[in-house]
Amino acid sequence: MIGILGGGQLGRMLSVAASRLGYRCHVYEPGAAPAGDVAFAVTTASYADEAALRAFAASVDVITYEFENVPTSALDLLESLRPIRPNRRALAISQDRIAEKDFLNGLGLQTAPWRAVGSEADLGAGGRRAGLPVDPEDHAAGL
Repeated sequence: MIGILGGGQLGRMLSVAASRLGYRCHVYEPGAAPAGDVAFAVTTASYADEAALRAFAASVDVITYEFENVPTSALDLLESLRPIRPNRRALAISQDRIAEKDFLNGLGLQTAPWRAVGSEADLGAGGRRAGLPVDPEDHAAGL
C-alpha cells in the first residue's frame, strides 16, 4: 500500500498508475480529494491531526507526496513510522526555491538566470542588471 500525502490531480494520476501495476493507494488529504475517486482508501484530516497521521502510517508500507508544501511537523511524525520517498532532503530542497536552484546548478544543470532577492536594494540591483528602469521612488509611490 502506497500512502500519498495530498489528494489533488497528481495524487489521482499516481493512484491510477499504481493500480495498473497492481498497487493500492491510500490518500491523505485535508480537503476535497479528487484522488479519492480512484484511490483504495482516503483519509480526510488535518496535517496537524496526530491520531489520523498515525492511523494513516499504520495502513501503508511507504509514503510519498504529491506536492511540496506538506508541513514538516506531519513529515517528522510520519518519517518516524514509515519510509518517505523521495526523502525529506528532496522535499526540503523543493520547498525553498533558492536551495532548489543552487542544488540543480550544483549538479551542472542549467536554470534560467536568477538572483536571490532578500531586500528592496537587491531587487533594484537585479532590475538594473537586467536592464530594467528601476527607481526606488517609483516603488515607494506604488508605481
